[in-house]
Amino acid sequence: MKSEKVLDAKGLACPMPIVRTKKAMDQLESGQILEIHTTDKGSTKDIPAWADAANHEILKTEQDGEVFKFWVKKA
Repeated sequence: MKSEKVLDAKGLACPMPIVRTKKAMDQLESGQILEIHTTDKGSTKDIPAWADAANHEILKTEQDGEVFKFWVKKA
């Protein structure tokens, strides 16, 4: 899946993946896609909950070994 920006949040503990995700999303325009990579297991619940609260759309999620990947479309 094509994304405009990739955020590497691997190795960061909660709440930093969400903080970095919000900052990265603020730099995108509506309709653009942010790809997020994190190793924090809490992100599997935190990022979708944050995206829902901010009216962004989770397009895809997957796990690649220890890395959780999310593709989020900006509202």
